[in-house]
Amino acid sequence: MQNETEYLPMFFVAGLAVRTLNKDGQAGKDIGQLWQKLMQPAIADKLHKKEGNEVYCVYTDYESDHTDYYTAILGYKVSSIAYLPEGFIGKAIPASKYEVFTADGEFPANIGATWQHIWQSNLNRTYTADFDVYQLKEKFEDTEFKIYVAVD
Repeated sequence: MQNETEYLPMFFVAGLAVRTLNKDGQAGKDIGQLWQKLMQPAIADKLHKKEGNEVYCVYTDYESDHTDYYTAILGYKVSSIAYLPEGFIGKAIPASKYEVFTADGEFPANIGATWQHIWQSNLNRTYTADFDVYQLKEKFEDTEFKIYVAVD
């Protein structure tokens, strides 16, 4: 597993959202349902201000830390969140310093292992907004991703 530090300016993400919790695999179920909805034909086409085809999964509005409730937004980077289609929400992701993780191994097992590593680390997390960026490939197992964790 590789990681590096990166500073990013504020940007917008729009997509489908759920309030969830990592306990007992609940987040995996909830976010999995978001993936199923977002991948339905013509759903993503409703967003007219997309900036690229990468899929973002944002983790934000934490009640405390990764052991408590948070909001997951699965969608796309967009140029504006002023006018969104019904059922979509938008979020401004604040400018921040991020630890960026890239994992080895086969998707999707490698993303779970990477988050386990992050949760057990001693990173000085801010719990403002963390996110995954997915580059979808023709073969699901070849999906590439990076995890961005906001830190002080």
